[in-house]
Amino acid sequence: MPFILLSTATSSPGSAKPSAHFRGDVEGLRAVAIGLVLLYHAGLSFIPGGYVGVDVFFVISGFLITTQLALELEKTGQISLPGFYSRRAKRLLPAACVVLVTTVILAWLFTPRNRWGEIGGDVAAAALYFVNWRLANRSVDYLAEDSEASPVQHFWSLAVEEQFYILWPLLISAAALIARSTRRQVKPFLWLGIAIVALASFRWSLAMTSRSPEEAFFVTTTRVWELSIGAVVSLAAGLLPRVPRWCAVLLGWSGLAAIISSGVFFTNHTRWPGYAATLPTLGAAAVLAAGFSAGRAGPARVLETRPLQWIGRLSYSLYLWHWPLLAVAASSTDQLSTSDRVALIAGSIVLSWLTFHAIENPFRYGAAISRSPALGLSFGAGFTLLGLAAGLALRTAFSRELAKMDGGERGAPLGAAVLRPEPRDDPAGSPVDHVSWMTPEPLRAAEDLPDVYQRGCQQSPRSSEILACEYGDRQSQTKLALVGDSKLAQWIPALQELAERNEWHMVSYTKSACSFTMAMVDINGEKYTSCHEWSRALLDRLVSEPPDYVLTSQGNATALDERGQPSVEEMVLGLQTTWAALTAKGSKVVVIADNPYPGRHVYKCVDQHRQRLSACTYRRELYSESAAPTQHLAVRGQPGVEIVDLFDAICPTERCAPVIGNVLIYRQGSHLTATYVKTLAPRLARALSKVGLPARF
Repeated sequence: MPFILLSTATSSPGSAKPSAHFRGDVEGLRAVAIGLVLLYHAGLSFIPGGYVGVDVFFVISGFLITTQLALELEKTGQISLPGFYSRRAKRLLPAACVVLVTTVILAWLFTPRNRWGEIGGDVAAAALYFVNWRLANRSVDYLAEDSEASPVQHFWSLAVEEQFYILWPLLISAAALIARSTRRQVKPFLWLGIAIVALASFRWSLAMTSRSPEEAFFVTTTRVWELSIGAVVSLAAGLLPRVPRWCAVLLGWSGLAAIISSGVFFTNHTRWPGYAATLPTLGAAAVLAAGFSAGRAGPARVLETRPLQWIGRLSYSLYLWHWPLLAVAASSTDQLSTSDRVALIAGSIVLSWLTFHAIENPFRYGAAISRSPALGLSFGAGFTLLGLAAGLALRTAFSRELAKMDGGERGAPLGAAVLRPEPRDDPAGSPVDHVSWMTPEPLRAAEDLPDVYQRGCQQSPRSSEILACEYGDRQSQTKLALVGDSKLAQWIPALQELAERNEWHMVSYTKSACSFTMAMVDINGEKYTSCHEWSRALLDRLVSEPPDYVLTSQGNATALDERGQPSVEEMVLGLQTTWAALTAKGSKVVVIADNPYPGRHVYKCVDQHRQRLSACTYRRELYSESAAPTQHLAVRGQPGVEIVDLFDAICPTERCAPVIGNVLIYRQGSHLTATYVKTLAPRLARALSKVGLPARF
């Protein structure tokens, strides 16, 4: 049964007349897909699920690429890999390179310096088309909680497609080789190969979306089934013209309705891709399939209108340009309104039109490049290297900025050491506009961490396995367990010093975003089941082998009640139940009170306002919005449980300073820098001694 090439990829819209195989409804479907994405990124409330446009693109790409490859196989008996990759290179890489280089320039001009290293790495990964894996890793990295959206984040989907383009012709060539060696028709082997790949990918997508939806969104393995759906439509091309017209019309309009309804009814809370992604992807497949016999009675009546054809032609450039403009603008301003976003997207349309006519078409249809696959591949390699060089250049600029920073005077008292024993209202802790030097350097603040991260014993949100780090004297008769989330982990640099000075044996058990409580807490609005499992297993361990002291802290003020609503009372009850089980076995519990979230990323603000640090202060009253009030409430009246609170040494005055004693206080979010925590070690020793844990310093 012959394959039918009906591919917009071989047409030359906007330059000459369309190819004989051009399908206007596919071009229009591209317009629908990019339209959904643009409306979603514009922040328009009526399209909360506009991200489904990317899934529609995946189906279209799978359909077009499989059609091209299958037709070439039918005509010549083989697939020219150099020819295929040359066509992809000249189609995609010139425009992508221009956008990447421009993005680097915009980032250098308009984004804070502390972002240059990360953005430069993203651009380099985007140029090499593996940025989706980099973003997947970052999405589940708790230390990247304050990372802003990358200006090249949208390249994740292009990376998925490029990886598909590398593997797909190899799969089809393998099917052809098997068919020739067995003297059978190639099509059954293609069906079998696509079915295996699609089903495996879909099953993995369901599993990973359930376990880690943030990571599942980006990785290639959870998306291949979407491209495979388009491939299935391509393989069925010989049968689809026989579908009754009325059936094709119904199928086409139903498919278009499925795509639009997905954009309207899905939200950021929809687990994606998973089962939900079947609605827009099958909808796109239905539109493609209907186009073989529905004629003008089907969605083509709308999709082939001139506005949609025009947008469809620009869809690739539109996708490339709109997001960097939005992301850079958002990074350089406090608030980006909907009207601002719409204006930026309108500007991206102008850039897209220029790119389409000045870059895309000349390289895509240039006679010399079209005649020579080697030349096309050479141009593609050159554009890739140029994009890579731009990304590395921005990373180098970041490194040079770091090299300029001098640690300044050493030997003088640092951090909390400049404060008097009772630090409340101490002028030494008042905000100032300028300091001659500071440590850690704001550009390095995100690296100023407790060593649990480097040592690999801070458990991630995904796993409930108990990880531990040991400190101090293992033969000591005084045994301490440090238990909690990153708000406990931040105190480890000071506790390490105390363990060495006091010959304690100290073991840390920490898990990101996980309060040590028998209550159910949430993460990103959903039940944090791995935290609950971790807490129960850890409590069993500590009860069976009781330490002398359990030191704990947390960032969560609430837990979920029976209705799934955040509740302070539920957290208090959960904490008291946990502590009671420990004290019943003879352990003394010491709670370290939480410190507040300043309402901004302080280290970024300090880098931007080095001559006006007072712009980076926050209100002392924010203490009431931390977990500390819940902790104080839970400790009250509990035998064997005490609390220490060093907030006055973190914020001595009504406006909390970002830098005290030449030490930057905050790193990501509400976490204290390891350097400042170390300067609090003497105060922590005195506070612990007062509540029954003798500590020398």
